[in-house]
Amino acid sequence: MANIKSAIKRARQNVKRNALKSSQRASTRTAVKSVLSAIEANDKDTAKEALAEAEKTLDSMAGKKVITKNKASRTKSRLSKKVKAL
Repeated sequence: MANIKSAIKRARQNVKRNALKSSQRASTRTAVKSVLSAIEANDKDTAKEALAEAEKTLDSMAGKKVITKNKASRTKSRLSKKVKAL
């Protein structure tokens, strides 16, 4: 355990930040999975709607530094490629 006051505070902040980012990462994964499940069901309309929502979520999380911008871009590209192939 840290002894310095600033280090104690930083450890406390890290716990809170990790909890928040974990939940945000989970919501991002859920959005991506909804697109993939619509693709597996061959439901193009639902897939397009889910893709729009997933892109919004990915951009939001990239802006909050939960995931990197490159990962968000790569994921969006791969999902849109799969939706267009339907």
